[in-house]
Amino acid sequence: MTFELIRHWLGGGLVLVGSLFMIVGAVGLIRLPDVFTRMHGASVSDTLGGGLILIGLIVLAGASLIAVKLVFLILFFGLMSPVSTHAIARAALHAGVKPVLADGGGSGAEPKEAAQSKP
Repeated sequence: MTFELIRHWLGGGLVLVGSLFMIVGAVGLIRLPDVFTRMHGASVSDTLGGGLILIGLIVLAGASLIAVKLVFLILFFGLMSPVSTHAIARAALHAGVKPVLADGGGSGAEPKEAAQSKP
């Protein structure tokens, strides 16, 4: 096996795994119950999936100017995706959207003991 063949298989594998993470994130947008869990599932899978795809493209590009540009894209995407998700979550909270909790009670802003002691 030559180095070129190993590089192509490794790069293709990383792109494939990153694409699978993106598909899982898309399924999470459909299956999860509220805006906050959907946002979490999508942001985690998009950041990881996009990062793996870009790393795979760096492997495929080799040592070139394209690889340097892809590294800058990874840095930008890795910083901006969580920041934008946080901004959207804060905007949803500010708009009055309440998260859905597993126990079905309230918004989670008060402890369970205080919520149970109310008449």
